[in-house]
Amino acid sequence: MHHRTLGHNGPRVSALGLGCMGMSHGYGPPRDRGEMIALLRAAVERGVTLFDTAEVYGPFTNEALVGEGLAPVRDRVVIATKFGFRIGPRGMQEGVDSRPEHIRNVVEASLKRLRTDRIDLLYQHRVDPAVPIEEVAGTVGELIREGKVGHLGLSEAGVETIRRAHAVQPVAALQSEYSIWWRSPEETVIPVLEELGIALVPFSPLGRGFLTGMLDASVVLDKSDFRTNLPRFSAENRKTNQHVVALIERIAKPKGATPAQVALAWLLAQKPWIVPIPGTTRLHRLDENLGALSVELTSADLSEIDEASKRITVAGARYSAELDAMTGL
Repeated sequence: MHHRTLGHNGPRVSALGLGCMGMSHGYGPPRDRGEMIALLRAAVERGVTLFDTAEVYGPFTNEALVGEGLAPVRDRVVIATKFGFRIGPRGMQEGVDSRPEHIRNVVEASLKRLRTDRIDLLYQHRVDPAVPIEEVAGTVGELIREGKVGHLGLSEAGVETIRRAHAVQPVAALQSEYSIWWRSPEETVIPVLEELGIALVPFSPLGRGFLTGMLDASVVLDKSDFRTNLPRFSAENRKTNQHVVALIERIAKPKGATPAQVALAWLLAQKPWIVPIPGTTRLHRLDENLGALSVELTSADLSEIDEASKRITVAGARYSAELDAMTGL
């Protein structure tokens, strides 16, 4: 297993982590608990050490699943979770909330669900415009000094927020969508991360499954799959966007690789401090994703992908207007 470091003084983790959200939230009905626990432990056996969850996934059930699955190997792994949403009594999101007292309450509850005495990496899930980021970073800094949190992370935060937070408490990692079909972070965010020594942890590195080539216009998404609410995943836009998959397949075929492996290898080749967290609920897909670590992309491959992808216009926004308003970008 290859390893990379999150931030200047952050934890050393496997070059590919595992996004755990889809095991219990977001992509249709929750998967069988026993099977997901077995998958988590199989990932550890294969050398994966970074596992990503959040209180809002479920809500709460994904943290509990990850906690149970990783309890026997707790000291071998890095667990990342997130705060930042207000969750109502019926489990519905009721807006963002990063007040210091709320952060502390979330951390105490997350520690119990995760069956641990520390959260290795704690992200602010979404920027809260009502709470200065300095207060947020300061609160997490206090939790770090108390030994309940290892490192501060941010998610979907813009450049100004990153700089202000980092000035109060060093930020180990920024989590953001980043992939061959969503390259916006390259414009302003990635240069600032490089300047400040902050790692990038791309979520949806396979384009929420689209870049695997397995999600064409004929696939019918479950009504509980949140992608049904994303403009990019309408059947019409999926049909239009097949040219993105065709580009990846063109690179993958002569290497005997899959599109997913090339999409992940491309991300790994961008910077030595990028750690993608592809999610899966199937063991053979986990093995396929880890196979990306053995895929070598030549400078010619990277140039071809770079030039071709910049000419491609992806049909459909990545979020609805409501969801996009919740990002700090």
